[in-house]
Amino acid sequence: MTEFRHSADPAWPPAAPVERVRLYGPQFNTDPAKLYAAIRDEYGPVAPILLDGDIPAWFVSGYREMHQVTSDSQLFARDTRRWNEWERVPADWPLLPYVAHNPSVMFTEGAEHRRRAGAISEALAAVDQFELGAHCERIADRLIDAFAGTGEADLVAQYAMRIPLLAVAKIYGMPEAETPALVRDVAISLDVGPDAMNAHLRVQAAMRALVAYKRDYPGTDLPSQLLASPAGLSEEEIVQDLLVVTAAAQQPTANWIGNTIRLMLTDLRFAMTLSGGRGSVGQALNEVLWHDTPTQNFIGRFATRDTQLGGQRVRSGDLVVMGLAAANSDPLVRPDSSAGSLGNHAHMSFGHGEHGCPYPAPEVAEVIARTTIEVLLDRLPDVSLAVEGDALVWHPSVWMRGLESLPVTFTPTHVAGALGAAPLGRVR
Repeated sequence: MTEFRHSADPAWPPAAPVERVRLYGPQFNTDPAKLYAAIRDEYGPVAPILLDGDIPAWFVSGYREMHQVTSDSQLFARDTRRWNEWERVPADWPLLPYVAHNPSVMFTEGAEHRRRAGAISEALAAVDQFELGAHCERIADRLIDAFAGTGEADLVAQYAMRIPLLAVAKIYGMPEAETPALVRDVAISLDVGPDAMNAHLRVQAAMRALVAYKRDYPGTDLPSQLLASPAGLSEEEIVQDLLVVTAAAQQPTANWIGNTIRLMLTDLRFAMTLSGGRGSVGQALNEVLWHDTPTQNFIGRFATRDTQLGGQRVRSGDLVVMGLAAANSDPLVRPDSSAGSLGNHAHMSFGHGEHGCPYPAPEVAEVIARTTIEVLLDRLPDVSLAVEGDALVWHPSVWMRGLESLPVTFTPTHVAGALGAAPLGRVR
């Protein structure tokens, strides 16, 4: 294990004691945007916080400061072994899956990161997005067929949460029968709960078995592309990187879908176009990334030397938590957040810089999300919420923003023919 030494410059003045904000607990489950604004008002763009278990860190809520952190990977690096608080972290810390160092692309730096991220980008670029969209249509049709005749559904549990990994299964060359357990374990591993680490280990075992199979029976899928990459990735590196892609594809994309459907069913600007108009789906998807981004906060970056950030003294080895949602709503760059976000893609929802979501992963995620929503509106044009909008419950998580459920009603539709048959003449 690499050992990082932290600076001990006697000329660096010690920071005055400050009261740290607890970035966990029930107060973050109701109106996080209001709380992010309160944190920014009290502390400015960078705030001293406590993570679950009262582990100290810094929270970046300023857009410009977020841009600085994500752009300067020399000063704010990714290798978690730099962290100066490891001695405080218990072995059963629920956030350990986010920071426990492993040989995945997430924790690499410099040339090694470029090698690994470049291989993922090249493999994702080989995905036929038109074929993926057609496959997502078939998945969506099949799922809708299962509840179309009932006149009611939970579009989170029965639809949004099921589609992303079914799409990923296609990209990975996996049998769909293996995905339900994977969906469950990925969701648990991304949550802050007692079984998070065990779920992560189960997902890891599934990826290891997949890579071993593709080594012997290669195809045109993503794991086979990585195995054949000129980057010369080891099988363990591929396993770890597939874990990263899987986690990024499932929960964030599912929440992106659910949050966008919610917006279109509760905001009159979108609800007015539901019976036929598809032009607003892209706008709704983009607006959700600004206002209800699926990944609210992200751990993180680690200072490589003593520095200042947003007026705060940051020590070498300090953990910086990236407040993606808070930065998106920073009034210094978005003074009128009610003006809409049409055409503005400068949000931080996919990160930024060399450690941001590798291209073309955002495009692949958008194909899945857009297709899922378009098929739903085609098939169930009069879909509406079964409860008042303010009765919807958000999943209790500081890290992810998604609904517990999305109950809807619609005119029951008779499903004719084979399950999964797409309506003729659908234009994407």
